[in-house]
Amino acid sequence: MRQRSVIRVARPLAVVAVAAGSLLAGCSAEPERTTEALRPLAAREQAYAIVSAGKEHRVTWTLVLANPNRWHFAENVVATLVGRDAQGREVVRSRHPVDAVPPGRTTAFSATTSTTTPPAKVEISLESPQWRKAARIPSAFKRFPVADLNTVKLRDGQYLVSGNLRNPFRKETATLTVTAVLRDRNGRTTGGRADFVEKVGPGTWRRFAITVPKVTGGVDPERTEVFVTPWGSTAGPYEELARAGAVPLHTDRPRTAPFPKERGGEAASFE
Repeated sequence: MRQRSVIRVARPLAVVAVAAGSLLAGCSAEPERTTEALRPLAAREQAYAIVSAGKEHRVTWTLVLANPNRWHFAENVVATLVGRDAQGREVVRSRHPVDAVPPGRTTAFSATTSTTTPPAKVEISLESPQWRKAARIPSAFKRFPVADLNTVKLRDGQYLVSGNLRNPFRKETATLTVTAVLRDRNGRTTGGRADFVEKVGPGTWRRFAITVPKVTGGVDPERTEVFVTPWGSTAGPYEELARAGAVPLHTDRPRTAPFPKERGGEAASFE
């Protein structure tokens, strides 16, 4: 009988030991979820516009990129533009490095290239990026707020996009890429352009103004979107800002006089 008693006690202990081992294994495997199979960088939207000036033809093109991976930066991304004439012959080809795309973020890129022959068709493709695991949690890479956004059509058919951007970090930014994306009433991207803003102090606002070339198709000023990212093909510039930390949202002292007495309420009764 004693032998049976020992067996009955030993078996539950073994089960508990196995369950505990499984729980510990599950806990240790939790961080490994950040190294799951990476999904490809997606060119969600694209548009281009051709402006002719004498014998020169400028092609301004815009890409909206989506990084579906929450824990990885897309680095050293290269976009290639190929323009062909009506007979399908290649008349222009250019490669452009794209700023690193933050984890789980959608951003935009725009560039301009010139050609002596106007292309009838333009194709834009992306090379596979290099993936780099973020050094900090995704929420550490704060977005750059944009306020007072305004889109105005100029007399020559171009659009002026202006507004203010803020540096949310405790460290001064070196160079920021500011990309304005124009859309029609249906939300389809019709054009865009990028510019740069230098040295924005911690927590400060800076004015920007971007002139977008004339586009083919309509433009709804209310649907204009502006993307702001640190300039650079690697995650380094963004991670340096994240390491410095974010500026507190509320830094001003209260300007109203204190209440003469505490505005309390009735004490709650739990009886």
